[in-house]
Amino acid sequence: MWSNIKDILKYTFSSVVCLIALVIFFFIFEFDFWTSIGMTIGLGIFLYYVQSGGSMQWSRKTAKQRGALGKVSTEKEAFYHSKGMTKDQIAYFRNTMDQAKNTIQDIESNLQQRSKLKAIAARNDTVDILKDFFKNIVSQPNRLHEVDKFLYTNLPNLKELTEKYIAIDGHVSKTKETYTALDNCSKTIDDMCRLIAEDYVRFMSNDIEDMDIELELAKQVLKRDNEGKGSENALDEEI
Repeated sequence: MWSNIKDILKYTFSSVVCLIALVIFFFIFEFDFWTSIGMTIGLGIFLYYVQSGGSMQWSRKTAKQRGALGKVSTEKEAFYHSKGMTKDQIAYFRNTMDQAKNTIQDIESNLQQRSKLKAIAARNDTVDILKDFFKNIVSQPNRLHEVDKFLYTNLPNLKELTEKYIAIDGHVSKTKETYTALDNCSKTIDDMCRLIAEDYVRFMSNDIEDMDIELELAKQVLKRDNEGKGSENALDEEI
């Protein structure tokens, strides 16, 4: 409520300023009517941009976060070159991983929106695995070809499935068919989370044949890496 009052006062003040400016332009400076109107409109636009500066700043920040990548740092470029990557390969890798980062962030947000999805994610350690997987791919860019299935199939599929579940669950009126669709979708999401866990442990140790042992290894790796620091910063890896 207080925010609404502040907005009303803010724009009332702007209106009063513009009205006073119109009077000054027309009667004191004796500009013609249309010139006075034009200058007043210009002042109004200026005041609007000044008053909305916070939201504009937020928009620029958001665009930067989800927009085009900035120039690669000298240190990171040297790291890529040490892996035998060309300029074009570096650009391709960075764009690919930036898209993966955005997809992981969307998946994490989706998984938090429904209790069923939260439970599936917790059971499969999905969020931690996604973030640690991302971190390890970034640190081993020469192995990008090994994670094609994860990056181009499983990851986008999980995002699409979670979005579908949220959309169906958002139906105001649910029928038997709706609940059946939700159940089928949640089972598929669970399966996809397990597939991604398998992608992860295969990348971390691809010579272990017993998947149960692999999954246990993955949990141990996650526990080790997260001691003393949370996995929430894993997506902040420079690319």
